Amino acid sequence: MNKILVIGNVGRDPEMRYTPNGNAVTSFTVATNRVYNTADGERHEETEWFRISAWGKLAEQCNNYVTKGMKIYAEGRLKTDTWTGNDGQTRVSLEISADKVLFLDRGGESGAGESGGGATRESRGAGNGGGDAGSGASASEGNDNLEDLPW
Repeated sequence: MNKILVIGNVGRDPEMRYTPNGNAVTSFTVATNRVYNTADGERHEETEWFRISAWGKLAEQCNNYVTKGMKIYAEGRLKTDTWTGNDGQTRVSLEISADKVLFLDRGGESGAGESGGGATRESRGAGNGGGDAGSGASASEGNDNLEDLPW
């Protein structure tokens, strides 16, 4: 099984394009942060960057509502890409092929409404699987997108 979920902040506005056969693809980056203290009591912060790609209706929803700085939950399949840069150094990038994206806050000025609104796509790729993009519904108003979180 290959499944990953991340909660983080969007690093740049999404870019949408279409494949030659007309499928929509939207890409953006997400940063996750980890803060910890060493044995010496020194505070450290680590940031991991992930590229997110969304397809079909989810791609269109992400393109319309995701903005730089917005906090999101993304779930999907992890793909790694390794290549050699011009300087001869080996590079690795992590990409999540998303099957679910939830908008956890407003983000930028064109945010997705109240916290809890979100766009999802069923894991089986069968269209929109729950919450409407930008619905503005909170979890307490019957939108159960946040109840899908594993904790």
